Amino acid sequence: MMKVKGYVFLSFSILSLLCCLLIQPVAAQNNVILEKPSQAFKPIEGLPALQLTSNPDGSQQYSVTLQVLILMTMLSFLPAILIMMTSFTRIIIVFSILRQALGLQQAPSNQILIGLTLFLTFFIMSPVLEKINQNALQPYINEQITANQALEKARAPIHAFMLANTRESDLALFFNIAKKDKVASPDDIPLNILVPSFITSELKTAFQIGFMLFIPFLVIDIVVASVLMAMGMMMLSPLIISLPFKIMLFVLVDGWALIIGTMAASFGQ
Repeated sequence: MMKVKGYVFLSFSILSLLCCLLIQPVAAQNNVILEKPSQAFKPIEGLPALQLTSNPDGSQQYSVTLQVLILMTMLSFLPAILIMMTSFTRIIIVFSILRQALGLQQAPSNQILIGLTLFLTFFIMSPVLEKINQNALQPYINEQITANQALEKARAPIHAFMLANTRESDLALFFNIAKKDKVASPDDIPLNILVPSFITSELKTAFQIGFMLFIPFLVIDIVVASVLMAMGMMMLSPLIISLPFKIMLFVLVDGWALIIGTMAASFGQ
């Protein structure tokens, strides 16, 4: 019982202290005269780190703290940006179809495929990243441009990359869905139209490449199944026999180099 009373007394003491700390600045702001002039408090002018200033041209500029806060919030969308606005989608789908065509379930593993896809994505997107670094990031770090100008300059290379790898039919489809008129220039296509169009085009291209990869391995499976049926070996799975032949064919033609080189060359800049 004594402990409970002690906790209650401590809680009231903390609340009283907080009330005093909250009331004193308000009293100082309202020019309340205290008994002792030495105890006067200066008014709180607000946090200078969280400010929004208006430029003479009508634009707005955020303080560095707000810019960092916005940047950290945008980082939560980084996985979606990496998957949907780069070459990641096409590459990972092609690799997954290739593994299925070979008849391998866990080789290469998902971690290896994702790691290889990430490094290929950085390799393919390196010209875009260099343009963003030169035109947007470095001038912004050197305080030559504002945050809004940096975002606009960073948007241009990504916009050009997605536009170069997007089909016109997909763009027309999403323009019709959004019920918007077609723009006069390709540079004026908004991102809310371009991004889903780019994703749709990437899915189409990835499945087309996967279909072309599947054909030679499918032929091997058909030949092996026909031979086993002719020999009367019905109980033996054709996949067990065809797997070594498919791996041997893939190694002899240097399949990984061909696929990776073709994937890297299939993207327009």
